[in-house]
Amino acid sequence: MGRVIHFEIAGPMPARAVTFYHDVFGWDISTWEGPDDYWLAATGSDKEPGINGAIMASEKPEVILTLEVKNLDEASKAIEQAGGKNLTDRQEIMNVGTFRYCEDTEGNKFGIMEGFTPMEEREQSAMAAMREST
Repeated sequence: MGRVIHFEIAGPMPARAVTFYHDVFGWDISTWEGPDDYWLAATGSDKEPGINGAIMASEKPEVILTLEVKNLDEASKAIEQAGGKNLTDRQEIMNVGTFRYCEDTEGNKFGIMEGFTPMEEREQSAMAAMREST
């Protein structure tokens, strides 16, 4: 089942959106250390229901949901067979998973990700690796 695991809020002035969501909802927002202008948004405690997401630059304001899939290639084929489109090539996101943007039959953009590891598990793995190296 494709569970929603991430969201992206996109717009032409992302720094303004960062301030808005921080000030209004108290989100903890930090700059991603990747090649793009991208801010990670922690929307609450990992012990509470909900998902985290990001804010990014885009000419067109939109909200994009990302769904977890077991196999990116199989999900991509199923999307096309059902009348959707694969909009980007597969992208490897280091320490996160394999990702692709797609479009449904109604023109809604969404992402699919294989191999997603929740932030808390990634942090625990990193801490364990650090302990092993010392």
